[in-house]
Amino acid sequence: MGMTSGEHPNPADIDRFLAEDVGTGDLTADSLPQDLTASATVITREPMLLCGSAWFEAVFSRLGSGVVIEWQQGEGDWVQAGDILCRLEGPARILMTGERTALNLLQTLSGTATLSKRYADAVQGTSLKILDTRKTLPGLRNAQKYAVKLGGCHNHRMGLYDGILIKENHIRAMGSITLAVEAARKLGQDVMIEVEVESLEELDEALSVGVQRILVDEFTPAMRDDAVRRSRGRAEIEVSGNVQMEDLPEIAKSGVDYVSIGSLTKHLRAVDLSMQVIIGAG
Repeated sequence: MGMTSGEHPNPADIDRFLAEDVGTGDLTADSLPQDLTASATVITREPMLLCGSAWFEAVFSRLGSGVVIEWQQGEGDWVQAGDILCRLEGPARILMTGERTALNLLQTLSGTATLSKRYADAVQGTSLKILDTRKTLPGLRNAQKYAVKLGGCHNHRMGLYDGILIKENHIRAMGSITLAVEAARKLGQDVMIEVEVESLEELDEALSVGVQRILVDEFTPAMRDDAVRRSRGRAEIEVSGNVQMEDLPEIAKSGVDYVSIGSLTKHLRAVDLSMQVIIGAG
């Protein structure tokens, strides 16, 4: 489905993130001499996939000019605990004011990419694809979905506007899967139509109306395998619902096409980063 790149942030987003931290001004940093310079290093305290360098840079550039950032690691690099990610040099006020917002973004996006890499590694060598969901942090959807791809997983729809996913509530509102799909087709949108089913009977109905992908929710392994057999050559199968990483090899062997994992963007743990500032550049 559609994908809007989150590699490069919208300046308005950075301004909004800074506003919630800086507000009317950084009372602590504003007490420093205006011409004071400083240097800094950012290190990781744990292994991680580096993601979000453009977002990190944007924070400092939106605060003013004069900060020079030299990356020691590249976007998408796997780095080890203790590694220096980048070195910074510039006005002490800007470095200290931007530190928390910049680190918040870098640690969150790197956390998303790192977890995604672990899931991608778990299905490496198979045809199973790991998908993200819309369970993202408010305001960071584009960025998190970019991080998911950087980690080696795949994007489901970006939002409600670039794909049709008919779920339980939609089916209940329309009266049946058939009626819900017919209504969706009347919209005339050139997007994939996917239907979520909760039984093999619903699966058969979804197959009968010819949708491209069927989402089987909370199916037992036996039901899942039956769904794959019934759908082969007729529709793709996506699995969701309480899937653990250790379940993935078995799911891959079953012939399932996709597994959607909300925890890629919802249950992430930010990586542990530290920025150490030294007054006086050089």
